[in-house]
Amino acid sequence: MRLSTQDASFLYSETASGPMNGAGLAIIEGELPFETVYRHIESRLHLVPRYRQRLAIVPFNLAHPKWVDDPDFDLANHVRRHRLPEGSTLDDAIRAALDLNEPLLPRDKPLWRMTVIEGVKNRTILAQTGHHAMVDGASGVDITLALFDLQKDAPKPEPQAWHPKPLPSPVELATEAALETVHTLSGENPFKAVNFTSERAEMLRRATESMTRFLAEPVLTAPWNAAPVGPKRHFLWRKYPFGDFRRIRSTLGGTINDVVLAAVTEAAARYLQAHGERTSGQHLRIMCPVNVRTEDERGALGNRVSAIFPMFDAEPTGMAERLHKVRWETEQIKNNREAQAMQLMMESAPAMPPVAMAPALLVGTPWDPTAISANFPLPVPPAFGPRPPMFGFNFTCTNVPGVQTAQYLAGHRILDNLAFLMLGGTLGYGIVITSYNQNIYFNFICDRRLMPDLELMANGVDDAFEELLAAAEQAKSAAAN
Repeated sequence: MRLSTQDASFLYSETASGPMNGAGLAIIEGELPFETVYRHIESRLHLVPRYRQRLAIVPFNLAHPKWVDDPDFDLANHVRRHRLPEGSTLDDAIRAALDLNEPLLPRDKPLWRMTVIEGVKNRTILAQTGHHAMVDGASGVDITLALFDLQKDAPKPEPQAWHPKPLPSPVELATEAALETVHTLSGENPFKAVNFTSERAEMLRRATESMTRFLAEPVLTAPWNAAPVGPKRHFLWRKYPFGDFRRIRSTLGGTINDVVLAAVTEAAARYLQAHGERTSGQHLRIMCPVNVRTEDERGALGNRVSAIFPMFDAEPTGMAERLHKVRWETEQIKNNREAQAMQLMMESAPAMPPVAMAPALLVGTPWDPTAISANFPLPVPPAFGPRPPMFGFNFTCTNVPGVQTAQYLAGHRILDNLAFLMLGGTLGYGIVITSYNQNIYFNFICDRRLMPDLELMANGVDDAFEELLAAAEQAKSAAAN
């Protein structure tokens, strides 16, 4: 199976300081022996066939790489053990997981890895790393449904033999790519599918307008956007009951996503104010990925993601007003069907020829052109007055709905599920919102060079959330009277 253009884009955009490795952390009750976890994963590999496949690079990059069976697959290369000193804390384990997630995944093996982190009393931490070219957030949740159980005493799956197909030769890969190119060029007129009097043309117009706003309506350059990211990361997380979000939504209106966006945008605005940034009349733009999988695509790996780019005031405000403005912005985006329009634009736009992206395949090799900037990151320039405006977005806030009941690994309950977001370019801060077992998790990640005080941002979300709860209670009391 060949990588889609979207899947391949995560491979081509990867750098030594911006690995496209997403990671999930399962915090498991009890201290599981490494061998128990290893055998558990081994018994379920047949449920995730992609885990035994690697990328085959087409000679001269005549086409995107394709997934092929890895005849040299060895589970020991992918499920590893990391032992912390006795008495280590959960924070120590998370720090270790961040460090382990830092290197690029080797491209000559399947693009995933799991690490069993031991040494925390009465806990086992399973760090699961997967390349974004292989899996997005939604398909990552599907993988957990295959690897973990929904009952403590779930029956073990029947073992299944695996017989890998032979690796295609370079000649076979090049020939197949050439035939695909000929078939594409000899197919229908690429402009025939675009009916400029149809709804499709209207959707493309809306997507063009959305992208034009990046130039027409620039946003402020935040401190975490002031320089390219380095390879080191810092992580914090917060956990809130799902029921509190429902309470806010039912009283103040909007959706769960609106409540999330209100909290993270207000926290960002207050962070900027605390750093003396000029926020009056300024705006922040957020990239919010949107899952566009159809029902029949559920369970398929790879990426089926569009995005919306809401823009909000960068000046702090009250939380009731903040939520009102977030609701108005997201409602406009929904009415304009911007996520669907952006997806259509990506599907309709001429694809970059894979051969033009061949230099990107040097990343991770001895000739990696990005390695120098990763090993010797440039210093963050000091702010002498206002920074120039930014013609992009300030950070990513992605929402990955998870399983709303407890999961188990080898009969041990998974207590919490956390997630690490990828950072790259000048995006030195981002958030993954996950949900699991009736809780919502805010997973904050940053480059410490660009954001040395991530705690200030996380505490800002705590404060914003508490203020939303108080506003909801006040509105409920007023309605009752």
